[in-house]
Amino acid sequence: MSGMVQVATVGDVAEAEEMQEILRNVGIDSSIEQSPEEDAVNVLVPEAERETAQDAIEALTEPDELISEP
Repeated sequence: MSGMVQVATVGDVAEAEEMQEILRNVGIDSSIEQSPEEDAVNVLVPEAERETAQDAIEALTEPDELISEP
């Protein structure tokens, strides 16, 4: 089984949950974890779904909403 990989870092848990909803709507399981950066949350998906997840996020969010992408 492949591990979880980071697809985005957002500013807070509410934004991360919105990102999870986007991913859930396209059939991708995800989880969130506190980033080592003080006010940031990482969104994680299964490694095999990384590219699909990135495409879904890019299609449904404004680029300036994301703090960073791995």
